[in-house]
Amino acid sequence: MPQPFTIHGQAIRPGTRTTVDLPVAQLHTHTPVNMPVQVVRGRGDGPRVFVSAAIHGDELNGVEIIRRVLRHKALKRLRGTLVAVPIVNVHGVLHHSRYLPDRRDLNRSFPGSERGSLAARLAHLFMTEVVGNCDYGIDLHTGAIHRGNLPQIRADLDDPEADRLAKLFGVPVLLNSALRDGSLRQAAGDRGVPVLLYEAGEALRFDEFSIRVGVRGVLNVLRALGMLRPSRRKRPLPEPYVARSSNWVRAPQSGFLRTTVELGALVKKGDRLGVVSDPFGEQEETVKALGEGIVVGRTNLPLVNEGDGLFHIARFKAADEVAAELEAFQSEEEAFSTNERGEEAD
Repeated sequence: MPQPFTIHGQAIRPGTRTTVDLPVAQLHTHTPVNMPVQVVRGRGDGPRVFVSAAIHGDELNGVEIIRRVLRHKALKRLRGTLVAVPIVNVHGVLHHSRYLPDRRDLNRSFPGSERGSLAARLAHLFMTEVVGNCDYGIDLHTGAIHRGNLPQIRADLDDPEADRLAKLFGVPVLLNSALRDGSLRQAAGDRGVPVLLYEAGEALRFDEFSIRVGVRGVLNVLRALGMLRPSRRKRPLPEPYVARSSNWVRAPQSGFLRTTVELGALVKKGDRLGVVSDPFGEQEETVKALGEGIVVGRTNLPLVNEGDGLFHIARFKAADEVAAELEAFQSEEEAFSTNERGEEAD
């Protein structure tokens, strides 16, 4: 007999798909604001997994990733329960803002409190109704505004379970990332719920490659947990490369940036990453790599101030191998996505 599943006082029956609106707060206009949650319950028991997006209200790739996952035909044979929360920070999405109206960062407000700030109350609601009902989580993010991120998983890889889950996702780059105070990942981990953090793309933009990789990664995790049937994919998942350190290369002066490297590029110490100049081109400074590594994040805005972070470089033991794997991964993903689209619902 399947175990009961109740969210916001509503019992979700096995073999059903139900949308539940979690009440957040009202707008100034007396208009209610809800956090929309869709619960997909399989007919048989299995793990309970949440997939969340838009904890930062301007990070939208995850919304599309969740939409595509929910449309996938494989969910018709789901075992266990999938809790999909495409828009956690509803206020932020409404205002195209990373933050809540009080300028608080929701991902620094967990586990929250029932009587605290708006951010604390929203965090408490999510922890109570979503995390408290689940065994695992996948949290979807992008780079900040005007900054793009290479698809990557961030996790505390010294934790065996986090390390196992990170490798199941199926991206070639993992960043060892300590838990941050106030983050969803930390608060959920404290309750025994491991969470993967997927970073890819840029705020306020849909990036098709990042979305496809994210959809495939979420499905990989559900399959690996026994919630979905195994994939028809014959080739095994690539063994990911782990970055144990990374650094930002910062603007040496204010001005206009001309970038000369792409995301995923292999760079060596002293390589030119770009040039910052004044509007006349009379004062120019070359931006150089501080060491060998892979470009996993970069600014997309040509206007920079002195000290701005321009390029995020992850360091690997064999950076040339990582670069080759990334190139192969991108080519394979483009070919694989053509076949994978056929598995989505019409």
